Amino acid sequence: MAISVEKALELIYTNVKKTSLCILPIEQCLGCILAQDILATHSLPPFDNSAMDGYAVKLEDSGKSVKVEATIFAGDNFNGVVNAGFAIKIMTGAKIPLGTQCIVPIEDIQKIDDGVVLPENLVISKHIRLAGEDIKKEIPLLYVGDTINAHQITLLASQGISHIKVHKAPRVAVFASGNELKMHFETVTAYQLYNTNTPTLLARAEELGCRVEFIGTALDTLEDLKAHVKSALECDLVITSGGVSVGDADFTKEAFSDFGYNILFDKIDIKPGKPTTFGKVGETLILNLPGNPLAAALNFELFATSIIRALTGAKSKFANPIIAKMKTDYSLRVGRRCLVPGDFDGEFFTPCEHFAPGMVSPLGYANSFIMIGESCKALSENTEVKVISTKFNFTATKYKSLVSL
Repeated sequence: MAISVEKALELIYTNVKKTSLCILPIEQCLGCILAQDILATHSLPPFDNSAMDGYAVKLEDSGKSVKVEATIFAGDNFNGVVNAGFAIKIMTGAKIPLGTQCIVPIEDIQKIDDGVVLPENLVISKHIRLAGEDIKKEIPLLYVGDTINAHQITLLASQGISHIKVHKAPRVAVFASGNELKMHFETVTAYQLYNTNTPTLLARAEELGCRVEFIGTALDTLEDLKAHVKSALECDLVITSGGVSVGDADFTKEAFSDFGYNILFDKIDIKPGKPTTFGKVGETLILNLPGNPLAAALNFELFATSIIRALTGAKSKFANPIIAKMKTDYSLRVGRRCLVPGDFDGEFFTPCEHFAPGMVSPLGYANSFIMIGESCKALSENTEVKVISTKFNFTATKYKSLVSL
């Protein structure tokens, strides 16, 4: 019996374990998931410093002429003091000398022979960056489950942190099955097709930060499928496409069963993608996707991305739909959850004009899809829908309903 999408996702999240840990230099951690909390090792800035090129002065000298005693550059270890009637020229980022009450920018002063004339109404602490106003020592900076991107690396570098503990990137094996399939670098005959699924799924897994192994294209024989399965089982996740329907040559699940395949679900109440199957061989996760290219790609976005995020240890592992409005009217048959690919322009969702499970052209146009509830007959123009992006990584820390109406 086919299970719901929600039940399928629940089974995924309750049966996927995080990958093991490693320690890497921060330069190698882009896209990794943090496995430790990070506290600030020191305040930032570590000392009061000038936010402008200007002059360190006293408030009581507002509107007066003052003599310039010295110049401080960023990085200088200056020990002088600002006194009334005097100013110290200071560059951006330089440590504020004792006695400073504000910084007057260079463009706000008037130069005279023996010094400068200050403007009226000076303001206390103006243009002074105070120690710790950005980051205070020992406050939490990053947490377990955070994704390390360029700006997280900024935080780490600002604290002099060179190495961090992260989850290892998931190892994913990908292969397809079908006597009719040839790889894009091979020659096809009149009765054969190019294998589009494997390059697509491989590329998407790499986009999601996985280390991907291409196992090849298996023939529709039990013996050849077993050989491919055996080669893939050292990985964290095996993704196949094809061979999971009810045809005479659909042997994929049987091939895995010889290795102790524990199937957690093998039918989902969804169109396209009903025969999508998920289970385990030992600790290796198995996702069998349909052979039709559009069906395989859309179900990868729903289920494989969920498995991969859970493997990585990401805190935000749940798909986070974007609220949009329908660009046009759209009608469909009731009875099953339906995945509809289309284009989201930031405000409106436009369904692909023509699409079917076996097509590849909609994948070039679509940047997202919607999942429509089984009782919905039609979506009218401007109806709110939940868009699930296939080009950007919108995620949340808690599960959210993905169904539109």
